[in-house]
Amino acid sequence: MDQAVLTVHKLCKSFKRTPIIEDISFEVNKGEIMAILGPNGAGKSTTIRNIMGIMYPDEGEITFHQYGKAIPKHRIGYLPEERGLYKKVTVMDILLYFADLKDYPMNKARERATYYLNKFGLEGKEKVKVEELSKGMGQKVQFIASIIHEPDLLILDEPFSGLDPVSQDVFKQEISTLANSGMAILLSSHQMNMVEELCDRLLLIHKGQRVVSGTMGEIKQQYANYKCVIRGNNELTTLQYIDGVVRVEGSEQSATLYLEQDVHIPSWLPLLPRELDIQELVIDRISLHEIFVDIATDKKLMKVGDDDAQ
Repeated sequence: MDQAVLTVHKLCKSFKRTPIIEDISFEVNKGEIMAILGPNGAGKSTTIRNIMGIMYPDEGEITFHQYGKAIPKHRIGYLPEERGLYKKVTVMDILLYFADLKDYPMNKARERATYYLNKFGLEGKEKVKVEELSKGMGQKVQFIASIIHEPDLLILDEPFSGLDPVSQDVFKQEISTLANSGMAILLSSHQMNMVEELCDRLLLIHKGQRVVSGTMGEIKQQYANYKCVIRGNNELTTLQYIDGVVRVEGSEQSATLYLEQDVHIPSWLPLLPRELDIQELVIDRISLHEIFVDIATDKKLMKVGDDDAQ
């Protein structure tokens, strides 16, 4: 049975009578990675700031199940989108400072700091000032600062921003390791491929309201459309008139066919005209990136199934 660490219930917040978030509800369970997604201005940061106690909701409740309505700041780790480390302070001192703010024992903090500096390729940087670090190195240090006190809940706001692919993989592996150890993680990111690989559940908000929520499998089922990518020299008009095709995008050399809801792929494949030039054919469900873009741009090209995604 899932053990909720954080519950957000019917959260509402307005600025100057303009609603920013309306009726937002979700849970973050122990040992899971929950993503909160949405285009810029959707209300993600406002939701996170309410959870952190940086601002307070107009309506709704935020419950930390072990602590009630009080915000246990010493048990929360937070990596903000806007990074903020004291530039004149050495790496080890800044990590110990953040641990001290959380009332974490200094001897354990020093051990964990050394362990993570070595793990993230920052060995020998203990006495280097933050201002001397590269952007990627600084991001690693701030990530370590967010987890050094072994929080129950870790909130990551755009954790992969500014990282090279190798460092992104290191972060991704460590986030998974932390979740497997029992940490509850709330993640916000615009990198949909990372979210799709990492997260157990997600909440997508748009214009302050929940539009999609559930596990990755549930959301893929709600947006159950398949797509078929055909690489070859074919006229788009020919592809558009194939039974079961909703729309076609791309070029005559590489076209993506978006299929009707609940199409049965084994029955559909024989409908492809024999004269098609097929150098490569790939069938897959639509990606989280495509779902995100469709909702964020209000195109409404993708039809949800009988179970309402909202």
